[in-house]
Amino acid sequence: MAQNPPNLRPDLARADVPDATRPGQPRIGMVSLGCPKALVDSERILTRLRAEGYAISPDYDGADAVIVNTCGFLDSAKAESLDAIGEALEANGKVIVTGCLGAEADYITGAHPKVLAVTGPHQYEQVLDAVHDAVPPAPDPFIDLLPPAGVKLTPRHYAYLKIAEGCDHKCKFCIIPDMRGKLASRPQHAIMREAEKLVEAGVKEILVISQDTSAYGTDWKGRDEKFPILNLSRDLSTLGAWVRLHYVYPYPHVRDLIPLMADPSNGLLPYLDIPFQHAHPDTLKRMARPAAASRTLDEIAAWRRDCPDIILRSTFIVGYPGETEAEFQTLLDWLDEAQLDRVGCFQYENVDGARSNALPDHVPDEIKQDRWDRFMEKAQAISEAKLASKVGRTMQVLVDSVDAEGATCRTMADAPEIDGNLFIDEGFEDLAPGDLVTVEVDEASDYDLWGRVKA
Repeated sequence: MAQNPPNLRPDLARADVPDATRPGQPRIGMVSLGCPKALVDSERILTRLRAEGYAISPDYDGADAVIVNTCGFLDSAKAESLDAIGEALEANGKVIVTGCLGAEADYITGAHPKVLAVTGPHQYEQVLDAVHDAVPPAPDPFIDLLPPAGVKLTPRHYAYLKIAEGCDHKCKFCIIPDMRGKLASRPQHAIMREAEKLVEAGVKEILVISQDTSAYGTDWKGRDEKFPILNLSRDLSTLGAWVRLHYVYPYPHVRDLIPLMADPSNGLLPYLDIPFQHAHPDTLKRMARPAAASRTLDEIAAWRRDCPDIILRSTFIVGYPGETEAEFQTLLDWLDEAQLDRVGCFQYENVDGARSNALPDHVPDEIKQDRWDRFMEKAQAISEAKLASKVGRTMQVLVDSVDAEGATCRTMADAPEIDGNLFIDEGFEDLAPGDLVTVEVDEASDYDLWGRVKA
């Protein structure tokens, strides 16, 4: 998990946070760090607090206390979390810490002994108890109304929908199962009820997240359907909103999702976010990942045959312990053949508690940097060519924001914050966030498009 730039941090990025308060109403601030799964945890905490009569403060000064939801996946993320805790302490003084780094309470209190409480990931009741101790609730049931879809830290036209917690994989570089436990899927009826409320509240795009989305429901004993993600995806696709799947492992049953994505009459977008991580079988074996990169290429070819417009996004790790130049070159060659549309890349770093720390032959930092540069150069060239091929095409886009310079939009190929944008710099004056409009693409760069509204 990379650090979040301050202007893109989920708790600050165009969030639609209600801040109207009544006299005497206690106010709580929230800083949410890390991945969208942590963002959903923050939304749940704030929704519970709103239900108890607390207001949400958009800044430190106006808050009676601040909750910092931390990330603890990488050392860089831990450092960012400690900095955020220190910033909140300095600006406010009353700070409650939760989230993944909260599993290491001594680590936090050693750096910041003045925090009021430390709780681990998705420990909602403990967070609420800590807030009650710091700032007693003062609800007014006749005035304090909870939004039907709960409190969201994203713009009102898109929302993250978490369908499961935890993970059953044992990747050597990852400690998520240790922090969040084994796979625990939410009941489908609860997910659908939440999704329906989101659409009723005006959400135009639902981003489905979990640690292993394609494994959803496989933890249920005696289930009727072997792979419940298929039925859940079918039902979500009927709600009249874009539905985007994130963190999908390429199990064989994923191919059954492709015909649904190819059908333009429903909302399941032709978009798969798949964490491939690497391509060389020896590297994947050291990661304790499935080592079937060649079969994966066959699977990608089959997906594209059945759904030519499908967009594939993935993330990779370079400089993993023991990675040789030959193994890295295999990854570059695989990327050349796979021609993925959206690609992210991280340089390997140790994580406290990860088994990969003990592997031999750690790669020097300068080599990791060189490989990252070479990898991103190739990924950029692929992206540039793919986007250039879209010039002249007509497509539907979702408007994210509008200012004096133009409208910032996303196509079906673009997830918020992590992928590219489509910009409209003429004839945008009547557009508003959440609008779905048809545009003709007239320009492309390495990662972004420009277009004009089609009459």
